[in-house]
Amino acid sequence: MIIEYILLGVLAPILLNLIHLMVGVYVVMQRGNTLSIGFTGISFLTKTMGMIFLTWLGVGYLKLDFRIYVPLLTFFWFFTHIVEAFVIHHYMKVNENELIKSLQIK
Repeated sequence: MIIEYILLGVLAPILLNLIHLMVGVYVVMQRGNTLSIGFTGISFLTKTMGMIFLTWLGVGYLKLDFRIYVPLLTFFWFFTHIVEAFVIHHYMKVNENELIKSLQIK
């Protein structure tokens, strides 16, 4: 029973955000920062659908205790989401246009 909480509440949101992170880094490095902003908007929708599915799977289908499962799921999703934001921000800074860098106030 506890393995379901670990698999769905901890590992699933980490894997969901790791997949988005890999695609996000690819988009930033290969397609540029502007397209990356668009991907960020789309990834918001796909992550939301993933979270709704994981919530339904855990609470509705597997009958996990929502008082334990939902906080686990949301904590690990939020934590990895913040990590993903910092990593993507780093790669956007690395990929920044030199002209834009020269125009910024330091």
